[in-house]
Amino acid sequence: MFTGIVEGTGEVVAVEDAPEGRRVRVAAPFCEDLEHGQSVAISGACLTVEAFDDESFELFLSEETLEKTYLDDVAVGDAVNLERALPADGRFDGHFVQGHVDGVADVTSIERLGDDWTFGFSLPPSLARYVVSKGSIAIDGISLTVADLREESFTVAIIPATYELTTLSEKSVGDPVHVEVDVVAKYVESLTDGYA
Repeated sequence: MFTGIVEGTGEVVAVEDAPEGRRVRVAAPFCEDLEHGQSVAISGACLTVEAFDDESFELFLSEETLEKTYLDDVAVGDAVNLERALPADGRFDGHFVQGHVDGVADVTSIERLGDDWTFGFSLPPSLARYVVSKGSIAIDGISLTVADLREESFTVAIIPATYELTTLSEKSVGDPVHVEVDVVAKYVESLTDGYA
């Protein structure tokens, strides 16, 4: 379980295609604290640490992960958002984020408003029913609040700290992002399915 409070960004330092997936190595500031088998969200996708040293760690991306994310296009030099799993006694500041990418959307607009930013994103039709105005959503692993919701798009407000700490500062219109909708909405749908 994650919170969507990104710890910082890491840099992809190696990519190797492998049978049934690909291996990616990411340089990160917290490598000395990692353990084998630990979960780390890479731009919102929960992955498992398979090897690490003092400067970087290695992950395996299965075919399913590559199909559901844009990580099949990640290249050496790319920045990714990083968050380690929430410890049992950790502080919970964002919202429940599972690290299960529900879909890929595109950046549709970027507007600076004083010190803040407004980002617009396309809304995949299959996810629209789970998104509500002022509700929680994770974009590339970042816990955000839907500011404005339309039939095929939505916007979020970005404060300077989020803009500077995450990969949003490197995004351009047309770039892909991972979307994870609020898991509570999916549970409600499952529990009420069949009731009219």
